[in-house]
Amino acid sequence: MSEVNAPFVGNPEVAARFPDLHPAFDARAAVVEANRCLNCFDAPCMGACPTHIDVPRFIKKIASGNVIGSAEAILEANVLGASCSRVCPVEVLCEGACVMHAKQEKPIEIGRLQRFAMETFYAAGGKLQLRKRKQRSERVACIGSGPASLACAAELRQLGFQVKTFDRRALPGGLNTYGVAEYKLRAADSLREVAMVRGLGVEFENKEIDAAGMEELERGFDAVFLGLGLGAMHRLAVEGAMSSSVIDALDFIAGYKTGARLEVAPRVVVVGAGNTAIDAACAAKRLGAKSVTILYRRQRENISAFEFEYDHAVREGVTFCWETLPKAFAATDHGIALTCVAVAQDAAGTPVPVAGSEFTIECDVVIPAIGQSPLLELLSQARGVTIERGRVAIDRATGQTTNPKYFAGGDCVNGGREVVDAVADGKRAALGIAAWLSTRTEAHVG
Repeated sequence: MSEVNAPFVGNPEVAARFPDLHPAFDARAAVVEANRCLNCFDAPCMGACPTHIDVPRFIKKIASGNVIGSAEAILEANVLGASCSRVCPVEVLCEGACVMHAKQEKPIEIGRLQRFAMETFYAAGGKLQLRKRKQRSERVACIGSGPASLACAAELRQLGFQVKTFDRRALPGGLNTYGVAEYKLRAADSLREVAMVRGLGVEFENKEIDAAGMEELERGFDAVFLGLGLGAMHRLAVEGAMSSSVIDALDFIAGYKTGARLEVAPRVVVVGAGNTAIDAACAAKRLGAKSVTILYRRQRENISAFEFEYDHAVREGVTFCWETLPKAFAATDHGIALTCVAVAQDAAGTPVPVAGSEFTIECDVVIPAIGQSPLLELLSQARGVTIERGRVAIDRATGQTTNPKYFAGGDCVNGGREVVDAVADGKRAALGIAAWLSTRTEAHVG
């Protein structure tokens, strides 16, 4: 158990191998782009953002030269505005809703403008200021230190509450630190946002919470926020899948992000076609793999990855093998013989193996990326909290669970969505916690 205060020093070799996917604007280009914005009164881009950043307002401030003010406007709505500017699927959110589409023009590059504002803010040594100076005595524990907990903790501190986060990993930040591809978001940039939240007075402790720990938190804190995300990737249920040559996709990504693994074998197979699978496949290419193949049990139009993610993988040289399932692994003198089988979709759309269609792929490493398991064992220790289909059941308006002392948000509630969704959940829950604790205080005084 320890306080999380040690700075993280990024590996320069990682930065060299994973340059930014979308380079930042310089000041001149940012002003030119900002001046394209029509400053819509009823801006659809704002409605399309789960955190409802006032997009016209922050862009107008860039156009007028008030870049720090622009960043502050972003942070009012989204404390993780910097990471969201890099990892949000803006093509289907704010930029996808831009009115420029109706004019047959290129949408405003909102994501890059947001990044420009946030990078300028940090470069100038920007810090968040507490809006509420009057402090409250109530204490709130946040389990997990990913985007949902960071957003919840920051908002609660802004409302005057005392907040402490607990995370089993050495570094805070959750998937932003460990699980997002380096060319989208560097670990150091994630931890820069953590430092900003810590600057508000949020405490961070490196501690794994077990059943006894959950009881201790419930006794010692006035409310508990469950922002613990999801657990390990699902295992491949095929013969030989426990081999040391089979590497969990999130472990693979975390390994190179923290500098622990900077090499990869020449031939890599990734199983799955979600955004994490794409991230792992592209990373393998950047780390030197000669060939990277993604196996997917359905057709291209069925992938869960965004289209721009797929396009990026193709540009990186990743190949795709559609309607294919791995069947067995066998070690050979030259690596792994991965037996695969072709599948066809039945009337219900379920992939069914095709008899006699087996073939073999020679590879060195297999990276499963077929979804994460919910942390049911830990969640079951939260007394009175209802779990439905592996997710924490909440009041969507407040984030409150069936035990009024517990609130929740992020992947443990939504099953695994975007960083910006987790931020929205965390802030919503913070407001719910504040309202609930205020009601209890008023009732006690009365």
